[in-house]
Amino acid sequence: MTPEPTTAPTPAPARSRSPGPAAHPAPVLSIRGGALRFGPRTLWSGLDLDVHPGEFIAVLGANGTGKTSLLKAMLGEQRLSAGEVLVDGHPAHRGHRGIGYIPQQKIVAPGTPLRGRDLVMLGVNGRRYGPPITSRADREKVDALLAAVGATDYADQPLGSLSGGEQQRLRVAQSLADDPALLLCDEPLMSLDLHHQRGVSELIDARRRDHATAVVFVTHDVNPVLGMVDRVLYLAHGRFTIGAPDEVLRSEVLSQLYGTPVDVFHSHGRIVVVGAPDGDHHHGVVA
Repeated sequence: MTPEPTTAPTPAPARSRSPGPAAHPAPVLSIRGGALRFGPRTLWSGLDLDVHPGEFIAVLGANGTGKTSLLKAMLGEQRLSAGEVLVDGHPAHRGHRGIGYIPQQKIVAPGTPLRGRDLVMLGVNGRRYGPPITSRADREKVDALLAAVGATDYADQPLGSLSGGEQQRLRVAQSLADDPALLLCDEPLMSLDLHHQRGVSELIDARRRDHATAVVFVTHDVNPVLGMVDRVLYLAHGRFTIGAPDEVLRSEVLSQLYGTPVDVFHSHGRIVVVGAPDGDHHHGVVA
C-alpha cells in the first residue's frame, strides 16, 4: 500500500532571502490537492504548494519520484491525477509566457550549425507564426540577454563547439526571453563542473533577486544552491515534506519520510545523506 503523503511545517514566505515585494505577496504558482499516479503507483498526492515572487524552492528526491513530472504539470504538459495547478491564478497551460524553462544540460553535437545567438533568438521569436523574420528590436533583445548571462564573446560560435557550461548559459538566456515571473529548472547543473555549476546557479539566483522571479529548481544535489534556497520540497516513496532546508534536511525528518534510518551529515558547509533506500544515497551529497 502506498503510504499517505507526509508534510512538514511550511515556513512563511517572508523568510525568503530574496528582496520580494511584500510579506505575503500573491503566489505566482499554486498547487491544491495535487496528485500524480501512473497505474497503481502513486508518485505523490495531497500536495499543496504556493510559490511566491522571489522565492527559491529546491525539489529533491531520487529518480522516479516525480520531480520532472511536477515541472511538466506546472508547464501544463502533464495532467494531474487529482487537484489543480494555477499560474497567476489561472489553470496551467502550455506555452504560458510568464514561465521560463531551463532543461537538463544536454551537450549539442559537434558540427551543429546553430549558433549561440540563434538558440537565444528562438526564445525571442520562436513562438511566432510565419517565416522566422527577425527585427532590429529582436536582435537588440538577444544582445541584451547574451550580455546578461555573460555569453556575448561566444554568441556567434556554433553551439557544438561550446563547453557544457557555455551552452547552459545560453539556455538560461533563452529562458528569460519573455521576462518570466516563474523560472522552472530541471537539473540545470547536471554534468557541469564545479566552476560552471557556480556560474549557472549565480545567474539564476541573480535573476530572482533582481526581478523577484520565483524559482523552482529540480536537483539531485542541493549543495551548489544551498545558500540560495528558501524552501525544500523533498519527494520519496509516495510521500513528501516541505520546509526550510534546516527543517527538512535532518536525520529524524528524512528517517520518518523514508520509514527507515537515514543519517544527514553537515561537513564544511555541505550536506551528505547516508542510508536513503532505493539508490537515493548514490547522489553522494543530499538526495
